[in-house]
Amino acid sequence: MLDPDQCRQARLARDARFDGRFVTAVTTTGIYCRPICPATPPLERNVRYFESALAAAAAGFRPCLRCRPDSAPDSPAWRGTSTTLERALRLIDEGALAEAPLTALCERLGIGERYLRRLFQQRFGVSPTAYAQHRQCLFAKQLLHETTLPITQVAFASGFRSVRRFNDAFRTRIGLAPRELRRRAGEASEPLTLTLAYRPPYAWRALRDFLAGRALAGLEWVDDTHYGRHIRWDKARGRFTAEHDPARHAFRVRLELDDPSVMAPVVRRIRRLLDLDADTATIERHLRRALPGVPLVEGLRLPGVWSPFEAGVRAILGQQVAITAARRLVESLVATLGEPADAAGRHFPTPAAIAASDLAFLGMPGARRDTLRRFAAWYADGEAGDNPTQWTALKGIGPWTARYAALRGTGHPDIWLADDAGVRRALPRLDGADPAAAAPWRSYLTLQLWSQEPVRQDKEPRR
Repeated sequence: MLDPDQCRQARLARDARFDGRFVTAVTTTGIYCRPICPATPPLERNVRYFESALAAAAAGFRPCLRCRPDSAPDSPAWRGTSTTLERALRLIDEGALAEAPLTALCERLGIGERYLRRLFQQRFGVSPTAYAQHRQCLFAKQLLHETTLPITQVAFASGFRSVRRFNDAFRTRIGLAPRELRRRAGEASEPLTLTLAYRPPYAWRALRDFLAGRALAGLEWVDDTHYGRHIRWDKARGRFTAEHDPARHAFRVRLELDDPSVMAPVVRRIRRLLDLDADTATIERHLRRALPGVPLVEGLRLPGVWSPFEAGVRAILGQQVAITAARRLVESLVATLGEPADAAGRHFPTPAAIAASDLAFLGMPGARRDTLRRFAAWYADGEAGDNPTQWTALKGIGPWTARYAALRGTGHPDIWLADDAGVRRALPRLDGADPAAAAPWRSYLTLQLWSQEPVRQDKEPRR
């Protein structure tokens, strides 16, 4: 949490670099705002600072209708450092409590219900269920502001099982009825477009070039201002296109889904793929202190992949081959085993589809085909888990493959690819400094070193 003087300076300057790092609550109005709120700044004596919207809501404040805290970037800092808590938050954000009771979540985490409740109370002062409802209501608020979806669809899209429960929770958490936020009418068939904000700076050109160099024909599309792809979430299918809007420090995301009930976790996955919640100013300040001789690209983001499974497949097919050759292999896999998405596109193949194929159409060593089939079968059986760094237990998957999948497939911030060819070439630039000093953001150091490499197609080590 920033100190009050820093918060005061940030809100008076409406500094977008602090957006999402704290909220300002005004005691005379009962409202909390983002640091960039366009309203007349309140007097300091009437202000309280909270490290998150959740904390402000728990203290009895409701979100501002002008700056809309529901659309602010998230902040990893307020979540804490507990691995168990971080995993619980991620699963809840993906809809774990919307699909099953708290006991089922605890079973997945391998902990008791009482212990999980204590973690949430100690960190946030609320229960896991209250946290989940808060997130659902903020997402619903964003949909009410930015889309023409009927309120019934908003309720289900934000994870509620009934409209009555949605209305009750929304009034409790937001302080208004959902219909009071509906400001415009329109046809529900209009393309659903959401604004996803980030903290500047954002090195879009670097991210775009990285994704474009690895984009798969028929699955992804990239141009100067857009990135998009076909997506799946459980049984839902769809696509999105994200357009960079630097003037608003945001992406305009056009989203099409055949099942709106999965919209909330899908949007959070898009945020992770584009690394919209990173506080790059803090990360780069740490890297400069830890490794003072390393030049840094400001606003560099981790280039995500839609799922850990897809990241694992890409990493396996990229073992010991050039980037262009790896891309051709994955494109062949998508074209042969991926489900049709539209007239010209396909979805990424499922684990079951890959496991059932002999993969004879892939021009690569038989040992690597066997590794890919084993990995897909392992994933299809639910044995792989959600932590790629533990995949080295499977024959054919070494540290580089597992860590690369963690970096791109989960957005893990602290992956150091010591065996990567590009990293090894860049090591002299560290001038003897220890990369371990870059923790807990070694993934960003890895990406910084990659970004300084000339365009090459060298082979990567297999393990």
